[in-house]
Amino acid sequence: MATKVRVPAPIKELKSIGQSLWLDNIRRQLITSGELARLRDEGLTGVTSNPTIFEKAVSGSSDYDEAMVSLVRAGHKPDEILWELMVEDVSAAADVFRPIYDKTKGHDGFVSIEVSPTVANSTRRTIAFAEDLRERCHRPNVMVKIPATKEGIPAIYDQISKGHNINITLIFSVDRYGEVMEAYLSGLEKLHKGGGELRMVASVASFFVSRVDTKVDKTLAQKIELSTDPAQKRALERLYGKAAIANSKIAYERFRKTFSGPRWEKLKKAGAQLQRPLWASTSTKDPRYPDTYYVEELIGPDTVDTIPPATLAAFREHGEARRSIDENVEAAKRQLKQLAEFGVDLDQVTRELEVEGLESFTKSFESLLATIKKESLNIKAGKGPRQWYSLGALQPGVNARVAQLQKADAPRRLWAKDSTLWTSDPAKREEIRDRLGWLNVAEKMLEHASEFRELATDGRVYSDVVLLGMGGSSLCPDVLRNTFGPVRGHPRLHVLDTTDPATILAVRRRIRIQDTLFIVASKSGETTETLSHFAYFWQDATGKDGSGAPGRHFAAITDPGTSLEKLAKDHGFRWIFRNPPDIGGRYSA
Repeated sequence: MATKVRVPAPIKELKSIGQSLWLDNIRRQLITSGELARLRDEGLTGVTSNPTIFEKAVSGSSDYDEAMVSLVRAGHKPDEILWELMVEDVSAAADVFRPIYDKTKGHDGFVSIEVSPTVANSTRRTIAFAEDLRERCHRPNVMVKIPATKEGIPAIYDQISKGHNINITLIFSVDRYGEVMEAYLSGLEKLHKGGGELRMVASVASFFVSRVDTKVDKTLAQKIELSTDPAQKRALERLYGKAAIANSKIAYERFRKTFSGPRWEKLKKAGAQLQRPLWASTSTKDPRYPDTYYVEELIGPDTVDTIPPATLAAFREHGEARRSIDENVEAAKRQLKQLAEFGVDLDQVTRELEVEGLESFTKSFESLLATIKKESLNIKAGKGPRQWYSLGALQPGVNARVAQLQKADAPRRLWAKDSTLWTSDPAKREEIRDRLGWLNVAEKMLEHASEFRELATDGRVYSDVVLLGMGGSSLCPDVLRNTFGPVRGHPRLHVLDTTDPATILAVRRRIRIQDTLFIVASKSGETTETLSHFAYFWQDATGKDGSGAPGRHFAAITDPGTSLEKLAKDHGFRWIFRNPPDIGGRYSA
């Protein structure tokens, strides 16, 4: 039987404050499995996508194999296949969120698709591309995304003046945000003057957040390293992780000021909707900051937050929802002033981020196109994805069992994480529900693929890696180590999952501490054996005189909020990886 989906408290509270929560991710299996509908029922009210998200989805999964074979055999070219796949996904996702769109009378329930980044510096081509996507998706709750480049602003005005729904993306500076709001208001005024209907025109302005801190913090680190004044160093350190939130709070203040007064009231009276600020890039890139930092500090009425799956899981698990957007605004202004006084040019930072953001999307777009070209050639050569299986005499029994599962609605209930599929015992159901993260962990990990590649590259400075873990935390690494063996150009992996002194000493003799990375892995963060391993090797890494910087030789894998996460932060670990909390240790693979 179907069960009502529980809405986590933090998501409920966001809604009561006036903030919509959208998912910054799209993938075919997410839609076809029913997971997207489950997220909608849990309280999410929209979806955003971009070339990087699609590149990860298509290149990192087999979801699109069947569709690609059909499109290639129908004679479609690679670029046509690329857009066909995107349009199909966005249209299907829009259908999932259509009930939200209807219920809110066109205020929410949108799914976004972005124009090609290759046209971002041409107003004319951006307009043509936006028109084409709108026509192809043919859904009232699809928003076309247009980058807020200098050339994109006139295209935004053009589309709004025609009554089209637009998501303006890649906004980093408050000044450029002002231009975006002006394009929206001017477009509405032109539409109204021509007798157009304003009521169903919706728009969001995607203001990018965490990337600002990533860039500013790097500049601060350089200044701290060069400074010889202890007081100045401390003042610079206090500004870590402050620029992005401060910049966003000032943007929200500009939003409130712009959408007030006679000009706006006239449009509002004619039925116009607010162009809501949408906080984008809200995942935490720096392990020193809480994993929900950029979500919790930007909560306020008439806003949208689009967050990736891992951040959503963290917020659902331990997020705190409070109206924070208009807290400490004067302090934010002081922080921005201090940054300027220390020579951090925020205007320059945001200009560079716009260029880098566009370059990143272009690179993802080109990589995706190259992948599709390669697959197209393989399919034409008869090397496309093919799979056969035969169960012989077992087939009738399997068919009967599959029929029973279908009758019990098992596939949908499984993906909806309906624990009644296994038991009716309330206590056991709760325990099972908290152990089903493995169902969609693969797609969540796609989001972090670039981080893992970066770790693999950076990890080449070590000759050895020692994983400190017990049970589920060590089984998969040990299997992989024995399966693949050493890889040329990469460190050797040792797995330490015992307290046997002889084994520990043998590992110690095989490594040089100064050339070794230790990965401390514990889901609970409280595994006695693992923490004992850590204490032993930490003492060795620190040196007899207590000198050195041992933190750069350590990484941690644990659930959010554990004592191990705190220990890792306090000891300055080089990396901290937070495990999705709804995955048991036995599913650590």
